[in-house]
Amino acid sequence: MFPYFIMLVFCGIPLFFMELSFGQFASQGCLGVWRVSPMFKGVGYGMMVVSTYIGIYYNVVICIAFYYFFVSMTRVLPWTYCSNAWNTPDCVGVLDGNLSSHAAVNLTRLFNATQKRTSPSKEYWRRYVLNLSDDIGNLGEVRLPLLGCLGVSWVVVFLCLIKGVKSSGKVVYFTATFPYVVLTILFVRGITLEGALTGIMYYLTPQWDKILDAKVWGDAASQIFYSLGCAWGGLITMASYNKFHNNCYRDSIIISITNCATSVYAGFVIFSILGFMANHLGVDISKVADHGPGLAFVAYPEALTLLPISPLWSILFFFMLILLGLGTQFCLLETLVTAIVDEVGNEWIIRRKTFVTLGVAVAGFLLGIPLTTQAGIYWLLLMDNYAASFSLVVISCIMCVAIMYIYGHRNYFKDIEMMLGFPPPLFFQICWRFISPAIIFFILVFTVIQYRPISYNEYVYPTWAISIGFLMALSSVICIPIYAIYKVCHSEGDTLLEVGDRGQSPCPTWGLPTRLSLTLELSAPHCVQAAPMGWMGGC
Repeated sequence: MFPYFIMLVFCGIPLFFMELSFGQFASQGCLGVWRVSPMFKGVGYGMMVVSTYIGIYYNVVICIAFYYFFVSMTRVLPWTYCSNAWNTPDCVGVLDGNLSSHAAVNLTRLFNATQKRTSPSKEYWRRYVLNLSDDIGNLGEVRLPLLGCLGVSWVVVFLCLIKGVKSSGKVVYFTATFPYVVLTILFVRGITLEGALTGIMYYLTPQWDKILDAKVWGDAASQIFYSLGCAWGGLITMASYNKFHNNCYRDSIIISITNCATSVYAGFVIFSILGFMANHLGVDISKVADHGPGLAFVAYPEALTLLPISPLWSILFFFMLILLGLGTQFCLLETLVTAIVDEVGNEWIIRRKTFVTLGVAVAGFLLGIPLTTQAGIYWLLLMDNYAASFSLVVISCIMCVAIMYIYGHRNYFKDIEMMLGFPPPLFFQICWRFISPAIIFFILVFTVIQYRPISYNEYVYPTWAISIGFLMALSSVICIPIYAIYKVCHSEGDTLLEVGDRGQSPCPTWGLPTRLSLTLELSAPHCVQAAPMGWMGGC
């Protein structure tokens, strides 16, 4: 939590404000904004690649939440007992009347004495939902229930985005607010349970021995970038729809703090339930706490089985996960669609934006099918650990350098002052120029030094799989130098210095939407309010 707040203050909020102001000033998506410095347009392509990777596997996570949501509509949750066909002799359920033939051995001793003990929720997850294969290369069969839920997930996302931000903007009023209702219900229920205080204290007690672990700081940075959406291109895209004089500085402060406060609040909800579960089992809470898919689909569902009317709490929990996931997925898909439409920029594609959205959704569904196979979870975690972590911080660092040192910090501060009526506060100026890039750079260095290969429970990924992971990470970052080289080769100039200078200098059309917007505000304000993002595409 300590690294998390440090990263929030010195990286998260400043970068969030930078992207909002960048997109709002230019009124363009993640590609169009790089008229500010055409040589760095590869940063925009890198953002598109990252959004593509995340969009593919993130909807698979949503589809699993859909699956659990549907199967929770029953009198008894299917992962409550060990009496199912998929269970093994090692399964020990906390509610089973007869644990095994060794009934005299109490649950606490059995939990502590053997590493073979598996919970019904874990076996349901591994042996039934995933039917997990033994290796990432052994794809096995497609899990048809997950494939069906993946289709449902993409259909929902497409229908909510069928009219662009006009439709998604209405939907997110519900998807962004209702999870607070569910969180509060689960929080009230959680803190009234015996052992909840133990879980909350475990959550709040610092483990100072880990403060020097680079992975902890790297994870904190990844979580900040992930939860705030920095370097995905989504912030730039959504901000481009704002009115030119919208106070995005205020928005960035409110949204960033609210977002991270929600994460902390959700921690109380999770750990109060896990504390109750640990108390029920008579074990230390570290034995039941988990992370990633293990927390969302194993530990927490198992804890829900201990509550009265457990299907109700399970339905609420997974409905909340679905809504949170859809809110993110809307932004990812809109980022890709807007970038494509803006890049083509002709009247034909602007009028057929719905078909572009459909095409992206169909492609996302097809590319997500391998993640619904028996080895799908291995690939999902590989993409999550490599495609959308290292590259995010690299892209953000280069974006800071390009705007502050290539375009020029004085120019950018003047742009913001023109837009907001005041320059960015001194704290943000210092963070953008020095602190944020420095922190990101040192995290990258120490992450490389303390690098540990990915694993999933006892499974250690083979070298070839890790190599694919690194290639996915590099595929977004490599866009930056490749496009820079392309721009240099196609720029006019007698010397390399002249060519580089032309590539770095803003296009003549940079800020043109701004100038036209200011003119329209004086002559026809209603035109500005009705103008969609990318309205400069045909100019």
